[in-house]
Amino acid sequence: MADSNMSDNIEAYLKQILQQANEIEIRRAEIARRFNVVPSQINYVIKTRFGAENGYLVESKRGGGGYIRIVKMALRTEPDLIEEMRQSLPEIVSFRTATAVISSLYREQILTRREGELLLTMLSKEALAVGDTTIQGRIRARLLQQLLNRLRFESERD
Repeated sequence: MADSNMSDNIEAYLKQILQQANEIEIRRAEIARRFNVVPSQINYVIKTRFGAENGYLVESKRGGGGYIRIVKMALRTEPDLIEEMRQSLPEIVSFRTATAVISSLYREQILTRREGELLLTMLSKEALAVGDTTIQGRIRARLLQQLLNRLRFESERD
């Protein structure tokens, strides 16, 4: 529970900075010291809360002068947004990633809340219980790919 709260605090801190600028460069070790956590905690927050499915681009440079750059994606046309999301999906999608994608579609008003909740029910671990989490993740990825393809097609028609 404490880790979750710390992750929430780190996320809130970074988002607060991003409200003032669409792009930030941070040093992982500096943020880790600020929150008194190990640097891998910063990696975890960035990986799980600042991906393309959440509306951010992340770029990193390792080494002594290394940094992590987080860029808030500019407003895009609906087809572009959907295509970016589609291209960033991995071959195996966790329920957490599926939730982030559906939440982004809801935030962008591409899906209604009810549609999002129904989709998450269909993409849940329980609905896709096939006895193998890798197969489950592949099926979830294919379903999301098909959803995004359909949404892109519909948005290009409008």
